[in-house]
Amino acid sequence: MRIVFDVTPLSHPRTGVGNYIRGSLAGLAEVAAGKHEIVAWAPTSAAGARLVGEALDGIPVERRIARLPLAHAWRTVWSRVGRPSAERFVGPFDALHFSDWMFPPQRSGVRSTMIHDLVPLRFPEWTTGRTRSMHAAKYRNAARTCDLLFVNSRYTGRETEELLGVSADRIRVAYPGVEPRFRTEGDRADLGRPYAVTVATLEPRKNLDTLLAAHRLDPHGLALAVVGGAGWGPQPDLGGDDVISLGFVANDELPHYYRGAEVLVVPSRFEGFGMTVVEGMACGLPCVVSSHPSLDEACGDAAVRVDPDDPEAIAAGIGEALARRDELRTLGLEHARRFTWRACGAAMLEAFEETAA
Repeated sequence: MRIVFDVTPLSHPRTGVGNYIRGSLAGLAEVAAGKHEIVAWAPTSAAGARLVGEALDGIPVERRIARLPLAHAWRTVWSRVGRPSAERFVGPFDALHFSDWMFPPQRSGVRSTMIHDLVPLRFPEWTTGRTRSMHAAKYRNAARTCDLLFVNSRYTGRETEELLGVSADRIRVAYPGVEPRFRTEGDRADLGRPYAVTVATLEPRKNLDTLLAAHRLDPHGLALAVVGGAGWGPQPDLGGDDVISLGFVANDELPHYYRGAEVLVVPSRFEGFGMTVVEGMACGLPCVVSSHPSLDEACGDAAVRVDPDDPEAIAAGIGEALARRDELRTLGLEHARRFTWRACGAAMLEAFEETAA
């Protein structure tokens, strides 16, 4: 098979979605080696093309990176007009997998996409108008035209059935993987004092105001390190001597902050999967995680679960995690080993092969 894989979102600094795109592509290339041709495709700006190229380093795929002026507008108009077909730009293919920023027309072959979460539909108040508009158009197209809709958890699969009206036979779970850099061995960040860490883009869904309230109740003397760039909406007040705002941290540096921490706290009100939980576990951290069911698969039985809207419950959860550190470390490391990008790629390849047949 010749599988064309849209990697356009890699043209921005990588957070959760970009990490999934890169990891799943790497896993697909690994399991397809010698049998299938994988093409990484991105119509993007000149600056974006540079970031895409850097993200693809080390992944053995053919690259089709098109440099376009006004790339976002071009992708939007092309998706909505519905012509010409993608084959005109990348040649014939057996499968086309598109991402979040466009839904290219195609003449033939398996058509698939990835649903990371359905926040714009389930909780529109937690997204921007532009995000709602862009994703709503993609969702409508995907529900109508895709042979396959990959999801990163069974929870998101159920959401896809309910909110998009997609039958279960078109939905496939492809869990994210943990990159090898997330491990117990290696350098540890030294912030001058013991600290709890949270990793999240600063936006309402991530619930950092409640975490800050819990931090003020914590009797264990931990500082709170906040890793994440500014998102949208009112920004949390990260002032104070015992709150350390680290801003956006590149993936290569992130394990240092996990390993240097005493505990990871994830108070999010909703996630598609919750990859930061598994990354923290892989680095040996005890984890305190929101009890929302969207995080169940990321946590397994290896985390302390707390009501994300109750500061006292979060503070108590931090105390429990510190007391159960050794037990949670063992459980977390075992749980994290289940998530590999090779397994993710294998799930995708199996779906492409079965659907094409």
